[in-house]
Amino acid sequence: MNSFESNNHHVLPDPPNHPIKSKFKKLAFQTIPLLILFTAILLGFTTTNYYKILYFKFSLKSKTLFTPPKTLSTPSHCLLWMAPFLSGGGYSSEGWSYILSLHGHTKIQSFRLAIEHHGDLESLDFWEGLPQDMKNLAVELYQTKCNMNETVVICHSEPGAWYPPLFDTFPCPPSFYRHFKAVIGRTMFETDRVNVEHVERCNRMDYVWVPTDFHKATFIESGVNASKVVKIVQPIDVKFFDPDKYKALDLDSTGKLILGSEVKTGFVFLSIFKWEYRKGWDVLLKSYLKEFSKDDSVVLYLLTNPYHTERDFGNKILDFVENSGFEEPVSGWASVYVIDTHIAQSELPRVYKAADAFVLPSRGEGWGRPLVEAMSMSLPVIATNWSGPTEFLTEDNSYPLPVDRMSELMEGPFKGHLWAEPSEDKLQVLMRQVMDNPAEAKAKGRKAREDMIRQFSPEIVADIVADHIQNILGST
Repeated sequence: MNSFESNNHHVLPDPPNHPIKSKFKKLAFQTIPLLILFTAILLGFTTTNYYKILYFKFSLKSKTLFTPPKTLSTPSHCLLWMAPFLSGGGYSSEGWSYILSLHGHTKIQSFRLAIEHHGDLESLDFWEGLPQDMKNLAVELYQTKCNMNETVVICHSEPGAWYPPLFDTFPCPPSFYRHFKAVIGRTMFETDRVNVEHVERCNRMDYVWVPTDFHKATFIESGVNASKVVKIVQPIDVKFFDPDKYKALDLDSTGKLILGSEVKTGFVFLSIFKWEYRKGWDVLLKSYLKEFSKDDSVVLYLLTNPYHTERDFGNKILDFVENSGFEEPVSGWASVYVIDTHIAQSELPRVYKAADAFVLPSRGEGWGRPLVEAMSMSLPVIATNWSGPTEFLTEDNSYPLPVDRMSELMEGPFKGHLWAEPSEDKLQVLMRQVMDNPAEAKAKGRKAREDMIRQFSPEIVADIVADHIQNILGST
């Protein structure tokens, strides 16, 4: 099997060519996407966008719909990066950050780069909101051909999606582990340990890439072979997230007012997260509503989306405030807005540009993608000083939020694990400090951007990744 050379997309084997079958296959690629699109139009693209997603996936891979890229050189080795590129979630944005860093990097000339969607479900809103150059790159890399025994595969997802997957997803690697040059798992966890079954899956890999020293320690302590665990930090596109390039987005017209009244000019706190308990939205609301009132001319914008929950965030917030027993200040509540509509990736820097500070008191982070995006945009950041963010938060470049205690997860697949409970009282103090000391806050924001450029810019991280891949190719 190792000697098999695939002429199909990526590394999936293809039966021997037959003239009739080849013509049929070509005809199918030309007609099936169009039939799906026609059906979708007739049905009006249902709310699930099922047919539109099928058309979208066919169109990415059909060479009859796109002009194949011109190949300047054809090195034999290939790096196949498999991640939820089309989902818009955390692993998706991280996967894209690596691909954008590697593409065109000088050291990548020794191997070809290919991508495959794997892991989470596809999001058409996310795809349609990507800049056109990213869409073009996706089409190009989806059509890169690789030979199985000359390919390093990166499975960029949680270990439950690795071969054999525990749920319905394209398997990674797409065949037995031994058929490839090497197989690397890229993953992370937000708690103090790794599940036993995930440890077993990590140990099947040739290497396991994790983003921080925190993860190196927790993975090894949980039983992952220390020789396999490698720290590879995340890149942040400091050229894309550059505050000098953008005008602020009008958040008033984008968000829904949930508490308080409209504030024409005031201090703007921003938080971006998916709606789940881990993200500490309850801690944020408690601290914010205790510390501020209408008299402070302050606004909190929550950019969020559903995560195994309904989208009625406004009612959730109002119920939370009522059940928490808060007393409304005499002057009225400090304003809280929710933005639950999709913000295109190309517009995201404008959201950060509209804020004066970013705050995220989460109980655990694999990395903290919105944190580094905000820091790259020179925003002062308040974030829990535990788990992934400890890799980049310092007293000089941010406002690290202390942890009161560790708490145990009481349900779900990570029951029994521990994560952090950030200090509500200290969060009040830090939010007030940021608001009342604008010069200090801006200085921390400038230092944050400097650190992002110096430590996590695409060129620096691409060097780290390319060197590791070249070491693998040279030693196998």
